[in-house]
Amino acid sequence: MEKRIALPVEDGILCAHFGHCKAFAIVTVVDNEITETKELTPPEHAPGSYPRWIASLGVTDVIAGGMGQKAIQLFQKNNINVFVGAPVETPETLVRDFLADKLELTANYCNHDTESHRKHRNRCDRRRQRNRS
Repeated sequence: MEKRIALPVEDGILCAHFGHCKAFAIVTVVDNEITETKELTPPEHAPGSYPRWIASLGVTDVIAGGMGQKAIQLFQKNNINVFVGAPVETPETLVRDFLADKLELTANYCNHDTESHRKHRNRCDRRRQRNRS
């Protein structure tokens, strides 16, 4: 069985802010094995543009750190499974954990006014800096 999994990425790791990412990793999985990973540039961001574009790619699942309710609803309307609260890791690591039922999901960090969102963003920024070094 084939799956196509989309993950918002920045600098080779998960971008915790779905609507603000510059690229998406599209990971193709056949019989529970990763067969291809592509990084694609999305269209200009507007409400609903990313879910429509991702659906047009034949994606079956989306793994993200945080995502707004409207985007989640648009994915669900297109029969695309959404998994939010993923840690900041490489797309391959996240997909392998997902396939092995070991992906640890926490809160959806899309509420930008909460203290937990600020802490999460700070952790992501620190992790991104370490990966650049």
